Amino acid sequence: MKKGYHSEINMNFLPIFFNIRDQKTLVVGGGSTAARKVALLLRAGAKVTVVAPELQSNIDNIDYHKDSFAPKYLQDCRLVIAATNDKNVNEQVSILAQEQNIPVNVVDQPHLCSFIMPAIIDRSPIQIAVSTGGASPVLARLLRARLETMIPGAYGTLASFVESFRDKVKQSLAFPARRPFWEKVLNGKIAEMVLSGNTSAAHKALEDLLAKTEQSKSEYGEVYLVGGGPGDPDLLTFKALRLMQQADVVLYDRLVSAEVLDMVRRDAELIYVGKQPTNHPVPQEEINQLLIRLAKEGKRVLRLKGGDPFLFGRGGEELETLMEEGISFQVVPAVTAAIGSSAYAGIPLTHRDYAQSCIFVTGHLKDDSNNLNWKALVQPQQTVVIYMGLRSLPTVCNELIKHGMSKDKPIALVQKATTSDQRVLVGTLETLPTIVEEADIKLSSIIIIGDVVKLHKKLAWFNLDN
Repeated sequence: MKKGYHSEINMNFLPIFFNIRDQKTLVVGGGSTAARKVALLLRAGAKVTVVAPELQSNIDNIDYHKDSFAPKYLQDCRLVIAATNDKNVNEQVSILAQEQNIPVNVVDQPHLCSFIMPAIIDRSPIQIAVSTGGASPVLARLLRARLETMIPGAYGTLASFVESFRDKVKQSLAFPARRPFWEKVLNGKIAEMVLSGNTSAAHKALEDLLAKTEQSKSEYGEVYLVGGGPGDPDLLTFKALRLMQQADVVLYDRLVSAEVLDMVRRDAELIYVGKQPTNHPVPQEEINQLLIRLAKEGKRVLRLKGGDPFLFGRGGEELETLMEEGISFQVVPAVTAAIGSSAYAGIPLTHRDYAQSCIFVTGHLKDDSNNLNWKALVQPQQTVVIYMGLRSLPTVCNELIKHGMSKDKPIALVQKATTSDQRVLVGTLETLPTIVEEADIKLSSIIIIGDVVKLHKKLAWFNLDN
């Protein structure tokens, strides 16, 4: 097994919150844009120096220099903002500031910035920053406006309430127990009491909950068996996302997409336990024992699987082991690989004109034997969906023909369904093996057999550019 960490892709700026209280900052420019930046810096407690030939409005609590910009004004600055109408001045400020390793922002000129100013939702001490990396400040403001309506002003009061109890909780509970405790507080009635203004009742309820938690410390953690779906993170359930954000450690499979994995809590430990048809670096029994060990250490363990954990995912085997050890667990179903593949390929699994039943089977034949129930698969008006069937595709097609299915029966292979890399190859039982071989298709594929495949060309809607 191997441990992994989140990797950020196309992250042009690192989101940080910069403490500039009582620090010297410089704003170059005296127009309305500069005034807005000054107001923001003052709210953050900065000591603000403004350099401009003239000010368009009166601004209090600043050190104003009626002058053009000069390098001397950068001395001892912790942060600089250029907001003039002169591109040459803005560029000069940027170059000189960066030469001295002073963070600099040039308004509406991202290429001259070492940091950018986000749109801000202020619920102090809670602050939320929204940025498009300079691509579209208007879009950032629209997102901020939407978030403003979703986050009540009382959330600042809630944050202050929690802060007042942090030291006491830290003294009362060991580190692994603190996060679940606070999640219970913030997701339950105590938070609602604070948000409704009843802080005295919330104070007593939190004291009572803390006392109960101290008395009933759980020996074990919990396991979350969660389906990651076919690849598109937008297809995750709300419950899956919530548990993914709670987990302390994550055991994930090969078929979990990078985009889905990126939805896991940032500081969670990641352990890769993926398998391939001919390569099982982490045997199933070892995975079972790892789940037990981590849960007995008091951790919340996310077992994240591609597709649905109860459909060719060995989820039942893992839960049997957990039950034998007395470890609590939750199961979160997902959009299956078959459903995702068919929907995004425009191939309905049932249709009144073509198929009234559907059957799911695995093409991962034990010892390469032909041990499927071929007679059950060769039925009229039926769709057959084959998981893990890429390597055995020629055998499957030959056996179906041998058992009576027409060699012209439509068949499709969908690779990396629901993602931007999705590919759909369509043929017949006779032709598809050759089509797939020539296309150099790898794993992560679902095979769909039946007359419903005829609808692909008509109903295909996703990733049409590819």
